[in-house]
Amino acid sequence: MRIIVLGAGVVGVTAAWYLAKDGHDVTVLDRHPGAALETSFANGGQISASYAEPWANPDAPLKILQWLGRDDAPLLFRLRADPQQWRWGLQFLYECLPSRTRHNTIQCLNLALYSRDCLKELRAQTGIEYDHLERGILSFYTDPKEFAQGVASAELMRQFGCDRDVKTVAECVAIEPALAACQAQLAGGIFTASDESGDAQAFTQELARMAEARGVRFRWGMAIESLVTEGDALTGVRCINEHHRKEVLAADAYVMALGSYSPFLLKPLRVPCLIYPAKGYSATIAIDDHRGAPTVSLTDLAWKIVFTRLGDRLRVAGTAELSGYNKDLNLVRCEALVRRTFELFPDAGERDSAQFWTGLRPATPSNVPLVGGTRYRNLFLDTGHGTLGWTMACGSGRALADVIAGREPDVDFAFTGDAARKEPH
Repeated sequence: MRIIVLGAGVVGVTAAWYLAKDGHDVTVLDRHPGAALETSFANGGQISASYAEPWANPDAPLKILQWLGRDDAPLLFRLRADPQQWRWGLQFLYECLPSRTRHNTIQCLNLALYSRDCLKELRAQTGIEYDHLERGILSFYTDPKEFAQGVASAELMRQFGCDRDVKTVAECVAIEPALAACQAQLAGGIFTASDESGDAQAFTQELARMAEARGVRFRWGMAIESLVTEGDALTGVRCINEHHRKEVLAADAYVMALGSYSPFLLKPLRVPCLIYPAKGYSATIAIDDHRGAPTVSLTDLAWKIVFTRLGDRLRVAGTAELSGYNKDLNLVRCEALVRRTFELFPDAGERDSAQFWTGLRPATPSNVPLVGGTRYRNLFLDTGHGTLGWTMACGSGRALADVIAGREPDVDFAFTGDAARKEPH
């Protein structure tokens, strides 16, 4: 089939890769001049399959209330006169119910663990390089009460197949010696040896190059205006092309992978897509000759930020701000990332070298992405991955290729639309 993939971030490019591998004639459209130049540009770098629990949980509403008004809060709601934000927020509160949290956790974990396996297989088959490290992820706690809750959560997650091992402070420092500089602040940690890290942008751009060599066409500078329908099918995509001319592109099937911008194209088609942008921040710090930067990917549970070694750089990322589609940098949140980094790791790198970035992560209220079919027989979704786009991209792309081919996907996940095959257990 001729298939058009809308979006060239990590999710869209991996979908294109698996579709091309199935023998389809694939074209990828993106408004940028290359792959991974928006949300996949400078994310946290973690393949955190074992930490795929949703934000929406019974403890979340109280924490959000406590964080209101704090510019450096880990999760910040900036209330707006925006019906989509209010709908999202009300649904988020519903997803915080214990039964919904359990359901969503299983969904996210199943897809994330499957995706990690798909990434390993893809890496073995292609030799793709992207500053990846297979040293696990260590989540550390500075609050003894939160650590006790983390220990209980680790026991629960082990029942779902996650290798979360509880570690003492001394064991945390043995895993990552850079933590010695702040060990007096630590209460303990949880380590998952099977998780990984790597540069999502480098991966996406290299995979795009490999996909192009396999015959995938990439059309850059394509501003997508709308989707054309007739009856129960899409018949084309209206664009302003790289020459600033209107163009309609047609295919046999279409994949929506435009992240936070997906609702703008799907709403006129009455395709459900309750996605709202969660604005994330990162700082990339040059390590140079400094020896205090961690090499194991770390998660600071108190501040909800991650530290990932990417070659000779340290990526510090986190926080989520639900404030619409504005991508202006909030310097308070930027400086908070740097300040926390050097509080914990005084010799982590060149403080003045920090390069800041912000991106809009496409979050559903449940944190479960939208993958599968729609009310239109040839329109498929691969969007809404929130903070886990890098973690879930390969699994989503491979499963979607199975759905489009009429095969049973090899993952226990409730796909959207007519493609739903399995119910979560």
